[in-house]
Amino acid sequence: MRHPPRLSALLAGAALTAASTALAVMGTASGAAAAPACTVEYSVVGQWAGGYQGAVTVTNNTAALSGWSLGFDFPAGQVVSQGWGGKWSQSGTSVTVANESWNGALGTGAKVSAGFIASWTGANTAPSSFTLNGTPCDTGAPPPTPTPTTPTTPPTTPPTTPAPVTGAPELGVSGNRFTDQNGATRRLLGVNRSGGEFMCVQGYGFFDGPVDDASVKAIADWKANTVRIPLNEECWLGLDNVKAEYRGANYVAAVKDLVAKVLAHGMTPVVELHWTHGQYTGNSAGCSDVHATCQKPMPDAQYTPAFWTSVANAFKNDRRVVFDLFNEPYPDRATSTAAQAWSCWRDGGDCPGIGYEVAGMQDLVDAVRATGAKNLVLVPGLAYSNDLSQWLAYRPTDPAGNLAAAWHVYNFNTCADETCWNNTLAPVAAQVPLLAGEIGENTCGHAFIDRVMKWFDDRGLSYLGWTWNTWNCSSGPALITSYDGTPTAFGTGLRDHLRALTP
Repeated sequence: MRHPPRLSALLAGAALTAASTALAVMGTASGAAAAPACTVEYSVVGQWAGGYQGAVTVTNNTAALSGWSLGFDFPAGQVVSQGWGGKWSQSGTSVTVANESWNGALGTGAKVSAGFIASWTGANTAPSSFTLNGTPCDTGAPPPTPTPTTPTTPPTTPPTTPAPVTGAPELGVSGNRFTDQNGATRRLLGVNRSGGEFMCVQGYGFFDGPVDDASVKAIADWKANTVRIPLNEECWLGLDNVKAEYRGANYVAAVKDLVAKVLAHGMTPVVELHWTHGQYTGNSAGCSDVHATCQKPMPDAQYTPAFWTSVANAFKNDRRVVFDLFNEPYPDRATSTAAQAWSCWRDGGDCPGIGYEVAGMQDLVDAVRATGAKNLVLVPGLAYSNDLSQWLAYRPTDPAGNLAAAWHVYNFNTCADETCWNNTLAPVAAQVPLLAGEIGENTCGHAFIDRVMKWFDDRGLSYLGWTWNTWNCSSGPALITSYDGTPTAFGTGLRDHLRALTP
């Protein structure tokens, strides 16, 4: 989020394999014409030890439907742990996925897809029959022969879902899920705590408002489990344009203290690079200053790799701390083509329209991993992190296999409706974990984030509200009116939703 100038003038784990199998199922309801009632495609998108990601696509060959429900049985004890694209449920071996409110209409010849994560043991045999709204769609042939496996004793009880660890987890990536040390699926749900990105460079302190134990406990009382902490690279590195009392070792100590308090309350701290060095005066420039006093289109090669080397060394022995590489890239505003923008985003160097040498996302991943840090790393997209349309094609390589996508959305962004989310976010979320690092609106209400949270909840995804600061509607979305946790009307929507999700 870009901030008002409020003070300056008076912001290899368990990776998926490329293997894929598919089964086409066609059938005709009893007494129907020769045309099949429906066609179902079932596929294993990727598989790892004990788990896999699957997908189903159903084509309706009958009259248009205003709602749909696809049913099938798992033949080998598979258990769904997460699903998207529909409302998933399982009773014993029987699985049902029903439409969401936004994809219930299924016209004649229309297709709808849904995906899931499931566990398996022994053999991962594909289902052999499906029903659409209760109408059978048999294969008309014997079920496919299972792949031979070494005989094993059948389990006497169904596989159990791992219990999550207590407190803040050491997060990893398993397929498209965040997981903890026990292998339990985790969602990151919480808030941003702004201030560390601008107060120091403006010469007023470390944070905007208190960061004592009581104020951090107030966040936990909302049932948040994650706090994103924006940082300033010049303050962390101790550059001399920052007041001595707010830079270098003093700033680092203040950040570490806040991280420790967040962890003490069982929440995940996300340390994030917000403001950086480098002069940019082109399209959508936030300032003309070379120093880290506003959001720049990309990180700078002069200081940002050194920043992440230092931050990674500071926290690499505690994998509960998450690294968010850069707040809101926007090289697309400086360059003339999408290909140039995405190449700049990943590879850095001399980027068209940007007057300083850029550090690309690959440079920053490399800087973190060179320290030996295995912490979860979040990588944002373009257009102020609102565009993930080519994230999969350009994503950096991570030797630790612990990389996830970050995305931001406000009601005034380009990608701010369910159609865009279905088209650009869902494909990313099907392959890697997705965190909406900032969600908000400038309406002083919560109708927009209610829609965002529902879309993310339906898919088991993660999100953080902007921001845990006592600002007002004219200066940007603020969740609270007091650091004791008293919410604004906007914040009430997030608080009540988080509390409803966590009894």
